[in-house]
Amino acid sequence: MNRTERELPVDQDRLPPHPDTERYSVTVCPPAVTIVSELVAASGVSKSDVINRAILLLGFVEQERAKGHDLMIRDTQGALERIHII
Repeated sequence: MNRTERELPVDQDRLPPHPDTERYSVTVCPPAVTIVSELVAASGVSKSDVINRAILLLGFVEQERAKGHDLMIRDTQGALERIHII
């Protein structure tokens, strides 16, 4: 399993009981529809996989923020910039 396939750490004691999978019906805003379509085309995975990955990524970011960590991105020159998700 490579780094991008690792499961995110989750405090199982804080989660309510749930089935292995669950179906949701959501309305997706137009900008998100565009991005999902672009990610499906670029990655070759399904819309469900793209959305699941996005949810897992946001969960990871929120867990790290709860620990007091910052989300940073490094540009091609090596400069760091803090990312703010509101």
